[in-house]
Amino acid sequence: MSINLKAKIKTGKSSQQFMEGMSKNKDTFHDWYSRFTWPEGEQDFFQSFQQRDDIHCLILAADWCGDVVRNVPVIFHAMDEAKIPTEILIMEDNLEVMDQFLTMGGRAIPIVLFIDTDGNVLGKWGPRPANVQAIMIAFKQENPDRNAPDYDEKIKDTRAKMLQEYGEDTGYQTIIIKELHEILAAL
Repeated sequence: MSINLKAKIKTGKSSQQFMEGMSKNKDTFHDWYSRFTWPEGEQDFFQSFQQRDDIHCLILAADWCGDVVRNVPVIFHAMDEAKIPTEILIMEDNLEVMDQFLTMGGRAIPIVLFIDTDGNVLGKWGPRPANVQAIMIAFKQENPDRNAPDYDEKIKDTRAKMLQEYGEDTGYQTIIIKELHEILAAL
């Protein structure tokens, strides 16, 4: 069964509205946004989408989420360069959409959805670059019981490992750009 989100087009916030309206993590978000640089050769690929008018991007996000703060600035740059219309759907206001795109049975953001002009979902990215997400996948497989006495301690350690994998610089942004490239190249 395919998912159609036509009813969500023009209901979200623009990139600028999202950035200006942030009440949490605004400075950190803007810092990651300002530190973005294009990996060699990728800017041309994203520019090649400027003539297309058949793709729209919806991003499920919230300003309290650390993965949103790190990853969405990269997505904003990519979509802006491609001139792909982009809207942010605040997760808490769009749970009916969020619940169609669960990650391992849970709500994880950001979720980037590429849809056609009829609202059909063509592609999805998120919530994290694959190398970072692999750490969470391994954790969930090894710790299925959220009520286990050591679960909270283990998830805290896992989140620290994920932060290490992200790194302190912008290298992870190159991974996101390459993953978005792969998705868009298939559309």
